Amino acid sequence: MAWLIGLACSAGIAGAAYVKRSLSGSGFLAAVIVGTVMYALGSPIWFGSLIAFFVSSTLLSKWKKHKKEEAESGYEKTGRRDAGQVLANGGLGLLLCMANWAWPHPLWWYAFLGVMAAVTADTWATEIGGLSRKPPRSIKTGQRVPPGTSGGVSSLGMGASLAGGLFIGGTAWLLLAVAGHPAPDVITPALRLAAWIGIAGLAGLVGSLVDSWIGATWQQMYRCSVCGREIEQARHCGKPAIRIRGRAGWNNDAVNVAGSLAGGAFAVLLALAIGLLFDL
Repeated sequence: MAWLIGLACSAGIAGAAYVKRSLSGSGFLAAVIVGTVMYALGSPIWFGSLIAFFVSSTLLSKWKKHKKEEAESGYEKTGRRDAGQVLANGGLGLLLCMANWAWPHPLWWYAFLGVMAAVTADTWATEIGGLSRKPPRSIKTGQRVPPGTSGGVSSLGMGASLAGGLFIGGTAWLLLAVAGHPAPDVITPALRLAAWIGIAGLAGLVGSLVDSWIGATWQQMYRCSVCGREIEQARHCGKPAIRIRGRAGWNNDAVNVAGSLAGGAFAVLLALAIGLLFDL
């Protein structure tokens, strides 16, 4: 029954996103698979946290879209999310959910919480930070860079990043309270709300900053041979672009995975530190 419920919910949500052109065909299929397996092997808390990321990020991508078109024009992937983007944002979370199903331990949950916080924080930073009235600064050099530059950060984007992580922590706690399932926890109920929100907020911010740092150092970047703009795409203005920096294989999806992995690891360390601090 859990498999059928997961399939129905995942297909319904992904189908609506496909109709609204937020998912491509491959993205729809990947989203259904990830959501179905996560619901069946996890619980409404795991599944709901994933959906909270997906729905909030999808809505933000449509919010004031015309004002973000210039910044987004240089991104490797924009518009409809494909399977690669879905797996880059949800694949690691799915693996953690499967690991918890096979070898149950509370720390799997904290890794998952950090991963979901990181991908949400990074997406919120991109979508909301793209509306900043001031150009971002390179996280590597501190110099002003054009909007949409990989590795660029702004105060608005960092605030959005923190808010995204806090949102995931709060949503997870609310789902636990509503669903009434046993908590996957190493932290006492009295500390749970503050701990989950705090851990998710900080892990999301750390994951987003790691994403930006890798974007500024390792991500493959190109320069358009026509307009001269620095971009993530191998083609721009209808012509092949010139690769100017970055390491082979480090595209936008790989950077997203690395950032989410950092967020997950940081969340586990925070959970262990809180457990030791309060002798749990």
